[in-house]
Amino acid sequence: MMKKEKGFFKKKKIWSLILLLSGLVVFFWVGLVLAQGNDEPGTSADPLVTKSYVTEFVGRYFQENIETSVKKILSENGTGGTQWQIKSVSAGQDFTGGVGTEFILRTGTALVLDPTGSGIPDLTVGTNLTTGKVVPPNHLILIPRADGRGIRAQTTVVIMHR
Repeated sequence: MMKKEKGFFKKKKIWSLILLLSGLVVFFWVGLVLAQGNDEPGTSADPLVTKSYVTEFVGRYFQENIETSVKKILSENGTGGTQWQIKSVSAGQDFTGGVGTEFILRTGTALVLDPTGSGIPDLTVGTNLTTGKVVPPNHLILIPRADGRGIRAQTTVVIMHR
């Protein structure tokens, strides 16, 4: 007799739990449907905006984001502009640039540094210079990422960079 009573109460608990969960699901579903609303365009719940407001808002948004982006790019580049700068690097020293750094080896001998194994683009001839290769003089070289790529001076070198 006791076993039947325990089973009966166990089934009653399960049905109560199922009923409670079903009630919660229906409650939340009804809440979502009511929250969507059926507001007509142009009412206080769904107002129309004027062209001047949109123009001002979008203009301000893009102006702020463009200024922020330009400052970020200039700070990552490290040079703060597009002007060429001259730098002398002593023998045994390294020159590594930031994202998009361009440089031209003017005098001296230098080897490519590339810890990634991806190479450094030589834009003058359209080839990829890999670790240990001699950097050709008067070629425009690009450092695509700030990941340690650059050159190691074998002799004192002069480079132009931006």
